[in-house]
Amino acid sequence: MEHAVSTDRDTAAGAAETAAEHATAGGPDAEAAAGPAPDGEGETAEGKTAEGAAAETAAAEVSEASAELAAQRELRERIEQRKAEKAGPIAAGTKLSGQAADLLAAVRAVESGAPVNRSLLGPRASAAPERPQPSPRAAEPASARSSAPSSVQQTVPAEAMSAVRAVLAEGGAPEALAGQVAAALGEQAAEVLREDPWQLLAVPGVRPEQADGFARALLGAACGPGDKRRAAALVGWLLERAALQGHTALEAASVRGTLAEHAVPDPHEAVRHAIAEGAVLVFQEGAEDSFGGDFEDGYEDGPEAGAEDSEAAEGEEPADGTDTAEAGPPAPVLLGLDRYALAEESLADGLARLVKTGPDDSWDEAAAAPRAAAELIRAVAGHGLVLHTGGEAARAEPVALAGAARALGMRAVVATHSENGRDRLDATAEAVTVAGLLAGTEGPGRDADGMFALDLLVVLDAPQLDVETAAMIVESLPDGSRLVLSGDPGVLWSAGAGRVFADLLAARVCPQLASRTPDPGPIGELVSGIGIGELHQVEAPGKEVVIVPVRDAGEAVHRTVQLVAESVPRAFGMDAGQTQVITVGHGGSAGTRALNTALKQRLNPGPGRFGGFDPGDRIAYVPSPGRTLQGAVVSADAEGLRLDCEGAVVVVPRDRVESAVRHGWALTAHQAAGMRWPAAVVVLPGDAARGLSRPWVYTAFSRGDRHLSVVHGVDQALPHAVTDVPSQERTTRLRPLIESLLAPAAQPD
Repeated sequence: MEHAVSTDRDTAAGAAETAAEHATAGGPDAEAAAGPAPDGEGETAEGKTAEGAAAETAAAEVSEASAELAAQRELRERIEQRKAEKAGPIAAGTKLSGQAADLLAAVRAVESGAPVNRSLLGPRASAAPERPQPSPRAAEPASARSSAPSSVQQTVPAEAMSAVRAVLAEGGAPEALAGQVAAALGEQAAEVLREDPWQLLAVPGVRPEQADGFARALLGAACGPGDKRRAAALVGWLLERAALQGHTALEAASVRGTLAEHAVPDPHEAVRHAIAEGAVLVFQEGAEDSFGGDFEDGYEDGPEAGAEDSEAAEGEEPADGTDTAEAGPPAPVLLGLDRYALAEESLADGLARLVKTGPDDSWDEAAAAPRAAAELIRAVAGHGLVLHTGGEAARAEPVALAGAARALGMRAVVATHSENGRDRLDATAEAVTVAGLLAGTEGPGRDADGMFALDLLVVLDAPQLDVETAAMIVESLPDGSRLVLSGDPGVLWSAGAGRVFADLLAARVCPQLASRTPDPGPIGELVSGIGIGELHQVEAPGKEVVIVPVRDAGEAVHRTVQLVAESVPRAFGMDAGQTQVITVGHGGSAGTRALNTALKQRLNPGPGRFGGFDPGDRIAYVPSPGRTLQGAVVSADAEGLRLDCEGAVVVVPRDRVESAVRHGWALTAHQAAGMRWPAAVVVLPGDAARGLSRPWVYTAFSRGDRHLSVVHGVDQALPHAVTDVPSQERTTRLRPLIESLLAPAAQPD
């Protein structure tokens, strides 16, 4: 058996590439990040200009979730009001009041491509319009399904676009950025840039030094490193960059340190100004108002802070009688963008509502039935939120739960992260994708209040949920319904910001059931060991696991092509399309680009006359960040590139092809998360070493059902990653938020 590959790391600090690479549905392999990529960020490290990298991301950076949540900033005040409304236990069968209908109406508008109706942010209408009930997927021919591009198309008048191009040219920036600038800053983008040139940092891919040059060209001697506008823009840029690495917030001290590295003369004052301008929010968990709390009271976290508390620090007992010796150090002060703060606050509130949902005796009949999922059924009968962990084989248990619910006459839906995950389930599972469920194109539709018309939602691949997607799901669940989040905790976390499943497992606020059904065979045995930090040799008499050593990236590419085209098809009787190549990153001499070029030349050679593609090319289409659709090129015409994605016809507009479609014989591990194939080839050239971690190896090695080949050129870096490199931590707020919401109320004396 032979194989091949090389790697550009999918590091978190290399997430600029991941975002600039059409916000790759894999997202950054944040767990692999030990620090910034030495060659700079993203495409720039490979010789492309930063302007070119930014130009690649025009439409991809505008997703349904980000656009919708950005339009909801005015709803923050309703969160606390909704908390007060739902302080007590929730009975089954009642309807949710508050933000949900407004949120979902805005979601619908964005998903349809229409502008968000700002009136939705005002007083709530009496009832949301009812959506048409979509036909079940099982009853619909695959050929009839179609998928339109889901990015939000913002209409900007020609005059406004001309003004943007003019100001960009005046500042020495490429006019090609005009579309992205307008998408980020709106119709008044030209005026905004003239007033504050550093707002150019709102465009994905633009770096601080480029924004500085643009500002100098426009402002001349009036600009300097200490300009308050520069400071506020840099703070926002740092937090957006952190979100690409999976963080929903950063410690204030860390932000100040990074600002100093960017020559900001007074980082403390810079952060203070950014907060005052509303560019970021400041909060400290456990404070009275953790969502944008008072800056003067909560921000000071250095040695000079809290001088008035010096008496207590020296041992004097506080007036309230609190034992300071047991209180421990204060929680760090965090800074965050409002979109992620809103998502985490709303998600925590909705999850607490589910946790408070009481038992439902209508489940008694199913819970008493002897079956593999009986324990899970009993847990769901008594609780509104249940977590279920396990590998591929364990997916049968939550699917059986949904079947039992339907047998009792309940409305139950199983949702997966990807079409690949949905299609791996039996047709009787009646599964949908999370994206299709939220868009209303799959599943039961919504009731008159805009809620999902269901009693039970089972979400598989739960580790792939980012905070924004999870918030939209939970906000759409009617009171009295039940939610089961199921997934393998060993895999890479979501491409988007947050780590919802891991935070909930750590919080222990609801039942957690670990499946006792192991994944079978040598691959299952190998992956199980990796999950506990051990890399074992396994017996593979049927060549289920094969290791192919290589000396360099060139040999890795050669052997990978040979494996996909010849070795695996010959040994297992499958065609090349059933084998997926997985590597650490997009760039480098054996990343996805190099591998896809070599694989196309061998498997489907052609001139690439359709923007680099030919009919029959295997592709990976990214309709929105964090989501990858696999398929094949059918043709191209004036409308764009026509794809066949899992039986659905997709037309990608010509101006989005470069940013949203790439060849798909090779993917990153983050793109592959939530999907599996009959065979997988994992490529680990020498330069992949710093991108490896236990979750990365666990995810990549578990993508093949029948066969796994490892093109191995990293020597001892592989066992070191498995034993000594766990997940990189992400700074999130979900766990303390939900713990505080569910903490027992203090009893009066």
